[in-house]
Parts: sequence; C-alpha cells; structure tokens
Amino acid sequence: MGNHLDRITHLSYSELPTGDPSGLEKEELRVGVAYFFSDEEEEVDDGGGGVGYTITPCPSHESPGAARELEYSAFCSQECIFSKLRENQDLTVYSAKTLLSMCRPGDLVEILSSAQAPHWAVYEHDNQVIHLHQGQIRKDRLTDIGQGRHGRIVNSRYRYRPLPADLVVQNAAGHLGLNSGDICWTNSESFAAWCRFGKREFKADGEAHSAEQQYFLKVHLGAEARSGGGHTLVFRSLEDMIRERRRVDASGILTELSLGVSGDKE
Repeated sequence: MGNHLDRITHLSYSELPTGDPSGLEKEELRVGVAYFFSDEEEEVDDGGGGVGYTITPCPSHESPGAARELEYSAFCSQECIFSKLRENQDLTVYSAKTLLSMCRPGDLVEILSSAQAPHWAVYEHDNQVIHLHQGQIRKDRLTDIGQGRHGRIVNSRYRYRPLPADLVVQNAAGHLGLNSGDICWTNSESFAAWCRFGKREFKADGEAHSAEQQYFLKVHLGAEARSGGGHTLVFRSLEDMIRERRRVDASGILTELSLGVSGDKE
C-alpha cells in the first residue's frame, strides 16, 4: 500500500464539481464504520496536555512556524484531495493582527493551538469570522478567537475547486445560530471546508459509500517527509479521515485502526 501511494503522490488531480451548496440534509443514510472516536473538543479553548507532538506559537515577530507540525497528503482512490507539505506550501503562521490584514471574504483561516487540533473559521469581513465552536455555529472577531495564537490562510489545503467567495460566506452565514442537534459537521474544519467547497463529503454521514472508494491518509514523519516515507492509514469516509488527522494533530499519537483494511507502516 505504501509503495502504491508513493507512485500517486505527485499525480495531478481533477477539479471535482461542487455540489450541495446550501442547506442541511437530514435524511441521509448512515453507513456503519468499524471504529469509533471520542468527540473532540478542539476549539480555541487552550487546555489539556497532549503528549508527543505539539505546536508552539510563534514569538511576537513573524517567523516561520510549523517547525514541529506533521505533514500530510490524502487521497480518494488515486486523486490527491489534501496536501500539507512544506515543499509545496508556505506554512508560515502570523499573529492575528497581521493575519487580519491578509484575509479576504470567503478565506479559510486556521488558528493553531498547543496540544490541540487547529481551529478553522470562514472569514466574512471587517474582522468577523463564522465558525463551529463548542457545538454552535457562531460569529466572532478573528482577533478574539485568536487569543494570542497564530494562524494562517489555508484556502489551498484541500484540492477541490472552491465556490465563489460570496457563496462561501453565504453558506457560513446561513447556518449562524444552529446548535449541535441541528448541524451536520463534527468539527470546525469540516464546517469551514464545506462552506468553501460545497461538497457533502464534509458532512457527517454525507457520502454514499462504495466498496471501491477509500481514503488514504499519508502522515509524513520527520526526515521521511523529504524522502517520501511515512505512515499510511485507510478510511472509508472523508469525515473519518479528517477526525483522525485532527486527533493526531492534537495528541501526536498514531494508532492502527481496525477497519478491515489496515494501513501500512513503511
């Protein structure tokens, strides 16, 4: 499996059509998965002590962040759908004040926290962001949710074709005030990514599964990131893959998952 993924890492991807750009879909069929996650509470609250990998906020001056961040690439079948690799992207992080001067309506913003998964939000305008926080879709000031943390714009992290910026903002604003019983996303990243790309796969229970469709998450470890090595995990939905990657970001711990299809450690 690992060798197969090495061969497809640099393949170009097709621009996939976006769909489901508005509204909630509550009547979707749940397809069972073979493992479970505890609910993550990764939102911008800073607490809890993860072990292993942590993110250290940058000092007050702007400097390259992500010195300890894990790098990932992800695939649906043979299409690269997600990439976080230094060789392809600038992973520098910025103070909230500097980030504010860089943001445009519809941008996806990632706020980094120590020993927690990053927090994602959709930038609206005038320092306002819309995000999923503690089970609620809410609007806050970017500088407030930053709370001294650093962040970056992550529009290119997912390799899907984005919706127009006004529709991205409309998607986010249209769900303001909804609570956990009424929303279809399990974390801030899935919500923000759905707003920008409109793909139902980001929703909980949002995709029809097939025996042929699988998601592969390749975690690039240390020097292996430069040599193409790493640890590959296999998932049956985009939602599950996102949740596991965020769990690893928060804890630094890789686990073998019992999915009926095991990932390869190279």
